[in-house]
Amino acid sequence: MADVAGPSSAGPSSAEPAPSAKERMAERMRRLRELHTRRTEAQQLNHKEVVEEDRKAKQPKNQERRQEWAGRKLEEAEQREQAQKEGRDFDRQRNLDVSAEDADKWERRKRKHYNPDPGFSNYEAATARQYDRLTKQIKPDMVQYEAKREAMGDEAFYAASGAIVHGHHKDTKEAVDKLAADVERSIEKREKFSRRRTHDDDADIDYINERNMKFNKKLERFYGPYTQEIKQNLERGTAV
Repeated sequence: MADVAGPSSAGPSSAEPAPSAKERMAERMRRLRELHTRRTEAQQLNHKEVVEEDRKAKQPKNQERRQEWAGRKLEEAEQREQAQKEGRDFDRQRNLDVSAEDADKWERRKRKHYNPDPGFSNYEAATARQYDRLTKQIKPDMVQYEAKREAMGDEAFYAASGAIVHGHHKDTKEAVDKLAADVERSIEKREKFSRRRTHDDDADIDYINERNMKFNKKLERFYGPYTQEIKQNLERGTAV
């Protein structure tokens, strides 16, 4: 007859004891300290990001490119100094390492940033720049040019001093209309630059004509800060 197992052999001898109130409180405090530590770390990281964003916002827009350019210049200066110590030509070695595509790209960038107009220096230079600008806009008809040269002959077409060319050439209606349109366009452009300044009706009138008004403004610009008190005393009648 088989032995029948008793109830004591069916599981662990005794169940695990439940944590006490003190242990539960310690566990809660540990989790609370852990959450507090995480919150502090998050606040510190957030503060660092805010400071970094504010620093970047106060910098110029091209600050990164300027730093990169400064780094390249410093590296180039070090390489040039090393090449001089070794007796090598740095510029020649650098040009050998540059590809044709990069060289063409740099040339296009140079032409893009090059300003052909240095500003007004004298009337002769301004006239020469205007002449160059107008001649660049001309698109000659080479077929008509050759036909005109053959019809007039080289002596009349390339007239020298003393040559008589009267009657050999007659302007077409299209050429006259083009010249008239160009003159009208120049007049419109000139009117935009010669605009009259607005008049302030509330300003004090201390002039007798426009020339005197400009002269008084010039005096006020140079001597106004020094004569303001005298002017006020004269207006109040308290000047000594």
